[in-house]
Amino acid sequence: MTFEVEVNGKLRTVAVDPVAGHAGRFRISIDGVEQLVDAREVDRSTLSLIMLNAGGACHEVEMADGAERGELLVRTRDGLLRAVVNGRRLRRGGGEGLGGAQGEQRVLAPMPGKVVRVLVAPGDEVKVRQGLVVVEAMKMESEIGSPKAGRVKEIAVKEGMSVEAGRVLAVVE
Repeated sequence: MTFEVEVNGKLRTVAVDPVAGHAGRFRISIDGVEQLVDAREVDRSTLSLIMLNAGGACHEVEMADGAERGELLVRTRDGLLRAVVNGRRLRRGGGEGLGGAQGEQRVLAPMPGKVVRVLVAPGDEVKVRQGLVVVEAMKMESEIGSPKAGRVKEIAVKEGMSVEAGRVLAVVE
């Protein structure tokens, strides 16, 4: 199965094929570079990945739905990534592509953590991807941005507050 995946603004072609006879193993090609990966679900939002032909390097990856259709927020040890799967197809089909979220948008915590800063207040005008809240998880800070240009309707958290993955942080209209 082949996908177009935009990762932090860079478009990649990703093919994922299961390896016959080996449950949890996949042949993954990213822009033509192939990896053999053993993928196991740790919990409903976390995967353990072992790169079998890269010296057995291990990675734990947390994922949460983003604010836009087709968007995933992905946390690796290198930080938070924003990935949009088949975004060009979504823009053609439904008009809700990157930066084009329509209507009121709830901004969710991509992972459990602690709110270290609130960057905006209700009533503030924001641009697409402008920082709204900074969440710290695993000793790394991630700025959570607005899915659209608009006005902040609500900030649902305060600095110092603990949040679970999927908790509403803010609402932008």
